[in-house]
Amino acid sequence: MPATRTTLRRSLAAAAALPLLAVALTACGYGSAAKDDDAAKTNVAADGKKLSADTVKIGYFPNLTHATALVGIQEGLIAKELGGTTVQPSTFNAGPSEIEALNAGSIDIGFIGPSPAINGFSKSKGKSLRIIGGSASGGVKLVVNPKKIKTLDDLKGKKIATPQLGNTQDVAFLNWISEKGWKVDAQSGKGDVSVVRTDNKVTPDAYKSGSIDGAWAPEPTASKLVAQGAEVLLDESTLWPDNKFVITNIIVSQKFLSEHPDVVEAVLRGSVATNAWINANPDKAKASANAALKKLSGKALPAEVLDPAWKSIQFIDDPLAATLDTEAKHAVKAGLLDETDLTGIYDLKPLNKILQAAGKPEVDDAGLGVK
Repeated sequence: MPATRTTLRRSLAAAAALPLLAVALTACGYGSAAKDDDAAKTNVAADGKKLSADTVKIGYFPNLTHATALVGIQEGLIAKELGGTTVQPSTFNAGPSEIEALNAGSIDIGFIGPSPAINGFSKSKGKSLRIIGGSASGGVKLVVNPKKIKTLDDLKGKKIATPQLGNTQDVAFLNWISEKGWKVDAQSGKGDVSVVRTDNKVTPDAYKSGSIDGAWAPEPTASKLVAQGAEVLLDESTLWPDNKFVITNIIVSQKFLSEHPDVVEAVLRGSVATNAWINANPDKAKASANAALKKLSGKALPAEVLDPAWKSIQFIDDPLAATLDTEAKHAVKAGLLDETDLTGIYDLKPLNKILQAAGKPEVDDAGLGVK
């Protein structure tokens, strides 16, 4: 692996921070852990087998792209597979914080985007995590002020927001800019297009004030901007084969996977069951996800935001490994990541065992699985 360039730039360093004590994470506000109200249960799974852990700590974002976790926990579909093993959920607002929590043992399993997973695996030299399944594809759009931008070529000279330097959408937008033949300094965001790193929470206000002209944003931020008068200029899914690219994966700490493979399998069974339920009951699932968001944030999404956002996300078990590999190459090309050997980032054997038992096709690790 080349050492001629800093492996990850400053804003990505958090994803590989040295493991923190769990109490420190709590004190710093890295996620809000739910109270364990059912610890007295005997940890017997749905199939009657006793599981090896009393509790499994699951992390995820209060985002629609994490609806597998939102709905699976809300509807008890994951808990059903775990039997008496208690789910202890924690929510996060940024990938680096979730990776820190996984490294510290504050969570065991997490739903997370591809860039933080790549960064965490890279900085730990392949020792911190494995990707064990997929969760969602799509749900990212380029939305713009139609008064200022009418075509893709009009982006030149404009100010476009991405959520964070080096995050999944930031890398995608920088790569798209590069393919247009335009130049932008990845660190500063300055160039033919001004890339303005803006937290998703404040992007709608930034758009309303005119400080940005649009955003390459995940849902529901993209639909929030559309509700304010923005227009969708590009759906990122159209840039990918079969209109699919990974937006949310399921990761596990290697320690927990080694010590509690039965619990990991139970969570994966719950995830597969949840995705099947979501796809069979889209309206009920959408309402369930929104109810979960209301519990977590105190505010549900209005229909004009929820409905278009939900339609643009696909909930799937396939982690779409080839697209993660492509995203890593895009990060290298942008100068945000050194060449990194991702071999071993996937362990899809438990998921494929579950899919095979359910009569579903197995999924591929694009040659990046555990040897």
